[in-house]
Amino acid sequence: MNRLLFLLLLISSSVIAQSNAKAELDAIFKDKTEVYFKFNVSSKMVVNELSKVVSIDHKSKDNLVYAYANKSEFSSFLSYEIPYVLLKSAGELAQTPVMLKVGKKKSQNNWDYYPTYDAYDSIMFQFETDYPSLCKIHRMQTLASGRDLLIAHIGDGLGTPENEPSFLYSSSMHGDELTGFVLTLRLIDYLLTNYGTNSRITHMLDNIDIWINPLANPDGAYTNNNNTVSGATRYNANFVDLNRNYPDPQDGSHPDGNSYQDETQAFMAMADTLLFNISSNLHGGAEVANYPWDTWSPLHADDSWWQYVCEQYADTAHAHSPSGYFTDLNNGITNGNDWYEIDGGRQDYTTYFKYGREFTLEVSNNKIPNANKLPDFWEYNYRSLLNYMEQSLYGLRGIVTDSITGDPLRALVYLDGHDKDSSHVYSTLPVGNFHRYLESGTYSVSFSSPGYYSKTLNGIGIQYGTETIQDVELAPYGSTGPTGPTGPTGTTGPTGPTGSTGPTGSTGPIGPTAPVGIYIPGNNLVLSPQPADEWVEIGFNNFQAIHSIGVYDIAGRQYKLSHTVHANTIRLHTANLIPGVYFIKLEGDGIIHCEKMLVK
Repeated sequence: MNRLLFLLLLISSSVIAQSNAKAELDAIFKDKTEVYFKFNVSSKMVVNELSKVVSIDHKSKDNLVYAYANKSEFSSFLSYEIPYVLLKSAGELAQTPVMLKVGKKKSQNNWDYYPTYDAYDSIMFQFETDYPSLCKIHRMQTLASGRDLLIAHIGDGLGTPENEPSFLYSSSMHGDELTGFVLTLRLIDYLLTNYGTNSRITHMLDNIDIWINPLANPDGAYTNNNNTVSGATRYNANFVDLNRNYPDPQDGSHPDGNSYQDETQAFMAMADTLLFNISSNLHGGAEVANYPWDTWSPLHADDSWWQYVCEQYADTAHAHSPSGYFTDLNNGITNGNDWYEIDGGRQDYTTYFKYGREFTLEVSNNKIPNANKLPDFWEYNYRSLLNYMEQSLYGLRGIVTDSITGDPLRALVYLDGHDKDSSHVYSTLPVGNFHRYLESGTYSVSFSSPGYYSKTLNGIGIQYGTETIQDVELAPYGSTGPTGPTGPTGTTGPTGPTGSTGPTGSTGPIGPTAPVGIYIPGNNLVLSPQPADEWVEIGFNNFQAIHSIGVYDIAGRQYKLSHTVHANTIRLHTANLIPGVYFIKLEGDGIIHCEKMLVK
């Protein structure tokens, strides 16, 4: 009887606790769609775990964490029973921001206002009207609210593919972080008004394909109405953090559990088409340059280059701002994961899946500063913004073509002994140009394209702040030329044909056989997806060390593909393969294992 009474009391207490939690949740979200709060944690490990539950704010430092959450996310957070303090968000604190209305003459000297939505639309299209040969405004997406995602395309040869790097600035994917919104609007104006009179700006517009999206989350910025940014929210109209909504290198598709939002899909479609070589997304809440990776702790292959670029940004900002500005974390720069883990961010998506180089730029501690402070932030940052744009012109660059026809090729550009975790790049069509950003040093670079003999160039020297131009011709299979050494006999499987003759002076491709390999029971490889498109993940067991990975077509030709290894999974990048049947061969710990792979 006593035990039954105890159980009844326990169940009753649980029901009351759940009821109280629901009442607490309903009261908090009675008049809002997201909350801003702070709490303390014991370690960074706890922060990284909670980062998968709520949206950690970049204001967080050490064990004091600031975060945003929608109702569902906050409900999950409450289950951790961590004490918290609710705070007023930047949008709630911005009670009477100075707004520019349509029809009011803007001051190009001051830019000391936030535009209404209609004024923003008008300013953007006025750029196109005033500079038709230099600027084209595109509506990337019309959202359900009727608001548009707008982007300015700037350059001297709009609509004509050229041998130029593609550059993107995008701001305010968090709708309540609006300093960058006005800075990038002003940057568009600065570039256009100085073309033809300022030699530096003229050179940039003549040689960089520039894209600037000042407002990536208009529904968040104008949550209350189109006439004010008071009440602006971090999340979009569907209560989703757009900077957690992208495919993630570690956590795969939909790491936040949400469908891809219209804003996310618009940017992914644009990235598929324009293939930005270098980019940055502007935020607020801190003053620091945050470079890859966010999602995991292994360093990017070009970590030294990232530190150099971010230090250049910070140092230039320091030279033109009051003491104490842009000094967060490591004097204004940080590796993202060293700060805290973010999954589903656009920085890692662009850098990993699109082979670009993107970092996150936090330009002001106050997310919506008083409008009369906006000219100061311009003065602190505009030189650094220009410096980063110019970085797109440096490093290793060139054009890859067919040695017979001269046609441009899409080719893998891979640094032997250097590239990892999708740090390689590709030459892009229709020009065939590639752009590889590197720290000063000497490199061995391989170029490969399906249907062509690969080529490796050794001793390529790179210096910071300069360009190294290296055009490359690849010979198609079957083309004639001076005899090169015969390719070596293939290693595993039934004997195939002798390796074909390589191009001038080079070694021919590997001879024999689509490798059949040795199948070990209980160690079958699992490939996903099948057929593969841009990549395939290979699951395996009992391989403590992989000594080599080979990919062969059915004629026995071997292809050098980049790959990443994590735990018992290998991600192989297949975007450079033509559709067909291939064989994957793994060797490790005395075991050779092969599996058929389909590429679409």
